[in-house]
Amino acid sequence: MIGYYNYTVILTYLSLITGATGIYFSLTGNSDAAVICLLTAGLFDLFDGKVARTKKDRTHNEKNFGIQIDSLNDVICFGVLPACIGYSVGMHSPWFIPLFAFFILAGLIRLAYFNVRELNQFYEYDDGTKVEHCYYGMPITMSSLIVPALYLLIEVFKENYYIFYAILLGVLGICFILKVKIPKPNKIATIILAIVGTAIAVTLITLFIINRVK
Repeated sequence: MIGYYNYTVILTYLSLITGATGIYFSLTGNSDAAVICLLTAGLFDLFDGKVARTKKDRTHNEKNFGIQIDSLNDVICFGVLPACIGYSVGMHSPWFIPLFAFFILAGLIRLAYFNVRELNQFYEYDDGTKVEHCYYGMPITMSSLIVPALYLLIEVFKENYYIFYAILLGVLGICFILKVKIPKPNKIATIILAIVGTAIAVTLITLFIINRVK
């Protein structure tokens, strides 16, 4: 079989499986489970690169493969899945299609730009400037934290939540392609993000169980 199947890609593959499951839940109207899947996929993605870098003898092809599948996975999990969640929370009108397309396209552009910079990480551009160790634009993976966090407000907005969610998708899409520098998270920031993500996940799961029991 083509591809690479060592431990360095396991978390990325698990993230994709979780994201695909979330899309299924979205299309069947179970937005609670879909949001939990989105957050779980984000937690997998948070550590996949760090796990991959523990393999010191990775070949050039393995490194490039990791970069490509990570970004392709991000398009699905943090681009397509949030759009599908939008449909599940009430964005049923065809008028929302341009917004869905913009959100996913902005994420795609952001990831392609990121890939170019990563592949040039140890090289110089034609103008002699070196690649900076920072992100340009908000990483699309942040949707796995922002969307679930604001989903906690669904009971506040109730039947009008889809309007709030539509605005959220538009703002996130713009943030993906704005040329602003964002420092790459260090170990402490990664741990904080993991703790916050886990806390949101526990809250969502608790609310999900309570709603099912009612």
